[in-house]
Amino acid sequence: MRHDPNDLVISYLALRKSIGILGTALPFLLAIGALPFGTGLRPSVSSYYHTHMGDVLVGTLFVIGFFLMSYKGYDRRDDIAGNLACVFAVGTALFPEAPEGPVSDHVALVDCVHFVFAGLFFLTLTYYSLFLFTRTDPKRPPGPKKQLRIKIYKAAAYVMLVCMALIFIYFRLPEEASAPLASWKPVFWLEAVLVLAFGISWLTKGKAILGPD
Repeated sequence: MRHDPNDLVISYLALRKSIGILGTALPFLLAIGALPFGTGLRPSVSSYYHTHMGDVLVGTLFVIGFFLMSYKGYDRRDDIAGNLACVFAVGTALFPEAPEGPVSDHVALVDCVHFVFAGLFFLTLTYYSLFLFTRTDPKRPPGPKKQLRIKIYKAAAYVMLVCMALIFIYFRLPEEASAPLASWKPVFWLEAVLVLAFGISWLTKGKAILGPD
């Protein structure tokens, strides 16, 4: 039985939208879902692993990861990026952030691996927005909506890079400088903005934002 090519187009648009929705909703879903259990706002998105919403966090990362692995773009670069993003997302889920308080050397090592995977995952998402989504057909000049979408992809990528840089700087601050900021949960909000930018980029790619020209 032959498949209508339009069905495949719709499938890829739906996949992009699904990735965007999951990414955009994750931090807010975790924060709101934890409220009935008396859990206040956590220091980071990853720290929800140690709450009642831990399964939601892990499950969502797995789903996003395998969605990215299933996503096929224009060439080999898309496939490689999707496969790597899947590995990094799953790795982020399997190696959780350490709980608050003193921890053993083993837990500290797992925590380090978690942040390496998370950083690589976000960098791969930035690569999608900055280098893959912005490509155009040289034989077909982009229309006004396409040009605007490209600006959105680039803006999302720059927002993600700035958020990652600020998170890194925060963790490198001496304790006397970071302690006054801790009550504001800066890492959580920076991660929330980061994944929001990621989600907007994918929703735009899925034509949920600024549809076809």
